[in-house]
Amino acid sequence: MNLNAIIAANLKRLRLARSLSLGQLAELSEVSKVMLSQIEKGDSNPTINLLWKIANGLKVPYTSLLDDQDNNPEYISQQQRTEQHDSEGHYRIYKYYNSTPTRNFELFMIELDPGTEHTSVGHSEKSYEYVVVLEGRLCLGTNESEYHLNKEDSICFDSANPHVYTNKGDCITKSIIINYYPV
Repeated sequence: MNLNAIIAANLKRLRLARSLSLGQLAELSEVSKVMLSQIEKGDSNPTINLLWKIANGLKVPYTSLLDDQDNNPEYISQQQRTEQHDSEGHYRIYKYYNSTPTRNFELFMIELDPGTEHTSVGHSEKSYEYVVVLEGRLCLGTNESEYHLNKEDSICFDSANPHVYTNKGDCITKSIIINYYPV
């Protein structure tokens, strides 16, 4: 199944489970009813930030929209991981593990090209993000502060607010990100 079909099926399932109309979800997520309808039909390739807005509106983890509904353990090779990127292709996010009823976190690896940045709209209320830099350097802007992380440095922050990842270096920055959703 392709990613857009998975997103479409999950969006419809999650919206109907909450007895929400497309109009109600549009208000909660600040995403137009037309766009939600296109995504739910599989006629749109939604951006990362658009999916975050929908997840926040539904009050579910981001990966709830991306996961095939198979809960069996799985090995994820580099070739099998789910990839998304920003509109310019400078920020890439690779999903490894999703949030489940027994696991309240998501695990991603990100890549950010040299001299570029990515702004995240923020995640669901009371969520936290843990970042570990694997390669390169990462500048993280959050809550009007800026943090400079080198290889193997880590930071944890309230990710409900918008935050910005910037690569001011001359090589690709790779980081592991865990999005944690307290119960």
